[in-house]
Amino acid sequence: MNKIKIKSEVGNLKKVLIHRPGNELNHLTPKWLNELLFDDIPWLKDAQNEHDLFKEILENEGVEIVYLVDLVYESLINDDITNKFVDQFINELGVNNEYIKSMLKKYLLSLDKKQMISEMMSGIPKTKFKLSDDNNLSLKDLTNDYPFITDPMPNLYYTRDPFSTIINGVSINKMYHKARQRETIFGEYIFKYHKDYKNTSIYYNRYNDYPIEGGDILVLSNNVLAIGLSERTSAEAIESLSKTLFTNTIVNKVLAIDIPKLRTFMHLDTALTQVDYNTFLVHHDLLIERDIFIITPNNENNNIKINKTHQTIQKAFSKALKMDIKMIPCGGNDKIASDREQWNDGANALAIRPGVVIVYERNTITNKLLKESGIKVIEMKSSELSRGRGGPRCMSMPLYREDL
Repeated sequence: MNKIKIKSEVGNLKKVLIHRPGNELNHLTPKWLNELLFDDIPWLKDAQNEHDLFKEILENEGVEIVYLVDLVYESLINDDITNKFVDQFINELGVNNEYIKSMLKKYLLSLDKKQMISEMMSGIPKTKFKLSDDNNLSLKDLTNDYPFITDPMPNLYYTRDPFSTIINGVSINKMYHKARQRETIFGEYIFKYHKDYKNTSIYYNRYNDYPIEGGDILVLSNNVLAIGLSERTSAEAIESLSKTLFTNTIVNKVLAIDIPKLRTFMHLDTALTQVDYNTFLVHHDLLIERDIFIITPNNENNNIKINKTHQTIQKAFSKALKMDIKMIPCGGNDKIASDREQWNDGANALAIRPGVVIVYERNTITNKLLKESGIKVIEMKSSELSRGRGGPRCMSMPLYREDL
């Protein structure tokens, strides 16, 4: 049986990848928040408690859970691969000092493998080591007040973004911001060496030139995708991924949706998610007509055709999916409530199966509208998790959904 199957956003969810936030959240400091893409500092203890409740909800709904740390651990199948993994991790840090590189490798390899992976994720402070000018440090090394030898990866609990499962394969994404680019190393090793996933088709590669992130990719059906043309996903990446999908899968249409290039709209799924067969949850700014590029195969020259349109997402989805589409506005028709609840991830729902979704309980107006539309709403606490600007869909990477 193929271990990857995602042909919709709402098919019965059977297996999902998550990451329980770890010490990387304790390594957030006010001075370095912007560089690490956070607006605030979550309290780790409560963030973990909330995440554990998220896991419990999923398991109660019959979903099998796998953790990112465990998949990476299971991919390091021998010492040669482990050494290669550590070398690559260090090389991608951009550390030039050979003493620091040697010291870091020795330290990481001295740890239990799971602890080593967790340390890589959490970031390693300079205080772990005794550094002095006797270590052949450069002036930059000695004067830099950045407190870490290796950067924390606090965004990792948003497992949706570093790689994306599409049909029976995966896009290992080129992340837009430097702070997230090394996250995809973990995906690279999972899909190269893990016994269950090493033969998975790769539709996009982290070494490609152009950025694309998983929060922008919605699998609407087995042959239609919607991808956000956003701050973090480029036009070139969408074209490249589309060509590969047209050649290697039954996908024959990609809707590239131009969305605002703003922090509040960092990904398409921060403003648009599917909650039922024909029902979507959407921020009011995406209800109006906008540029939508219809990408299809051009069989004459083995390339693609791009048709620029200006229409509503509702109309574009209705035509592409051949059904009437209903849009539920996040926060209702009140602009203040809509903006506030969208900022708190009110538009970011995770469908467990058609008409059953996990949402943050804090978005009371949106959740009420979902219930009134016949959607079963499973609410979860999010006072700490939501500080990272991501919701239940962001925190989950589905690996297997049953066909609709």
